[in-house]
Amino acid sequence: MGLFDGKKGLILGVANDRSIAWAIAKEIMEQGGECGFTHLPDKPDDAKKKSRGRVAKCTDGYAAAKFLVPLDVRSDENIAEVMKTAAETFGKIDFLLHSIAFATLEDLRKDTVETSREGFKLAMEISAYSLLAVANAAKEIMSGRSSILTMTYFGGERCVPGYNVMGVCKAALDASMRYAAHDLGPRGIRVNALSAGPLKTLASSAVGAKGMESLYESMSPIGRNITHEEVGRTGAFLLSDMSDGITGEILHIDGGYNMMGSPGRLLDKIEAAK
Repeated sequence: MGLFDGKKGLILGVANDRSIAWAIAKEIMEQGGECGFTHLPDKPDDAKKKSRGRVAKCTDGYAAAKFLVPLDVRSDENIAEVMKTAAETFGKIDFLLHSIAFATLEDLRKDTVETSREGFKLAMEISAYSLLAVANAAKEIMSGRSSILTMTYFGGERCVPGYNVMGVCKAALDASMRYAAHDLGPRGIRVNALSAGPLKTLASSAVGAKGMESLYESMSPIGRNITHEEVGRTGAFLLSDMSDGITGEILHIDGGYNMMGSPGRLLDKIEAAK
């Protein structure tokens, strides 16, 4: 018997097989759950439909992957279409994973104070407001014992140079998560955030994550970085009934890096190298 037997839900934000969202979705399906997936809309002139193709490579081998449709979170109409597809396929849903963020490379590579006005609005709309938009659209089709999970990062809590405007977006996302948890609590819908340490993903390559893996290995109490599989299991836990007393929380899965108040054992290495 699997943890997600009889459970159905939406996975928003898989980009490819290295996505954290895919690690979570795979764990859910292997535990008996059924999932509907979305992908970034392909450009009209992209005959190969590359965005859909990258996600389809992940989902095609799974009978539990029930549909794959495009989603532009800047469009309320498109969000409504996805929810209609989910309702027609599943009836009610029990979980929703929001793993969506974006800022232009031009703005990410600037000092945060130099972020363009339009770039800031775009990054905020996609990376933070989208959680509220999809939660609001999904609330009527979510069951009375259900869970929403969003993906955040420590750069929203502390300054992580290189993360820049995305850190500001994650801070807004964290606050949005807490307010959504309050609003949706009476419906039996929980809302939480998962803050993972650095993993090699399409997103991490764009936000100045170079060198962060070795830093976490040196500073974290467990002396190593986390894995996709570990994040997958933890994300699945937060979307399951096993976490039904938890809402409005940020759960860190980073080997304990976030709780360190000094470089820890890394300082010993630095001293030894002198």
